[in-house]
Amino acid sequence: MTSSRVTIEEVAAAAGVSRSTVSRVVNGSTAVSPEALAAVNRAIAEMHYVPNRAARSLASRQTHAIALVVPEETTRFFGDPFFAEIVSGITGALRASDYLLNLLIASDDPGDKVSAFVRNGGVDGALIVSHHTSDVFIDRIVNAVPVVYGGRPVRRREGDYVVDVDNVAGALVATRRLIDIGRTRIATISGPLTMVSSNDRLQGFRTALADAGLVPFVEEEGDYTEASGTAAARRVLAAGRPDAIFVASDLMARGALIALRSAGIRVPEDIAIVGFDDSTAAPTTEPPLTTVRQPMYALGEAMATVLLERLAGRSPERTTILPTELVVRASG
Repeated sequence: MTSSRVTIEEVAAAAGVSRSTVSRVVNGSTAVSPEALAAVNRAIAEMHYVPNRAARSLASRQTHAIALVVPEETTRFFGDPFFAEIVSGITGALRASDYLLNLLIASDDPGDKVSAFVRNGGVDGALIVSHHTSDVFIDRIVNAVPVVYGGRPVRRREGDYVVDVDNVAGALVATRRLIDIGRTRIATISGPLTMVSSNDRLQGFRTALADAGLVPFVEEEGDYTEASGTAAARRVLAAGRPDAIFVASDLMARGALIALRSAGIRVPEDIAIVGFDDSTAAPTTEPPLTTVRQPMYALGEAMATVLLERLAGRSPERTTILPTELVVRASG
């Protein structure tokens, strides 16, 4: 059954509730029992229901607003320079348009508030970044409004629009840098493996080692936060003594430096470090961080530009890949 054929009455019948209860759920009201909420959300998901107001908005009633949907905790969003640069690029691209940006931060959406807001006509389109395998509520957003992903989605579908960097190539260059300076016992601290970017960077790391006839010294997983980098670096040291670590984000690399310093290990003399992002954290570490630059401002700018093209009825490229670049400093 397609969303164009499903009415609110049919959803109510499938859920065994009244029409007004369904209306309250799709409008994000909390005046609904947990049982009714679960029943309605289950019916909405199974029937792929999109509220009529959202359909009218897409057809004629523009809000002149777009959403940036970030499935992360607020502490991660506001603590990571990556997101600040992305938002700057998006707002730069929107400056000459009539569109305003709505920021929707949700590490999980069990009450369906974020997706209900989008599906109910709150915005004309959405940009989605930092998505994980568990973020199933995103599928309901994609079914309601035009969407552009920043980074490849976990479940890519035919017709998706994606703006990304070449994470595999960036990690490949980072690891080759460590090999080129003579390191052979090379560990990595990856991002969360629920994300495509993390798996791509891990793939680049492994490929560079295999090309050089080496194997990973050890692989540990973080979550792109500084604290997780510190904890993962301690686990690396517990496994032995590598002579280099490729860390999949600058914040985690900064955390790793804390762990190494507290263990009396010199960087880069004892262990060389290469990060990823070239965020504002990279030049301020001690020593300054060798890292892979991804053009974060340009990433946000390109995402917004592609979405504006879609909202204007044009047909932009479905996939845009931006290059990365190695920035050599003192850490490796």
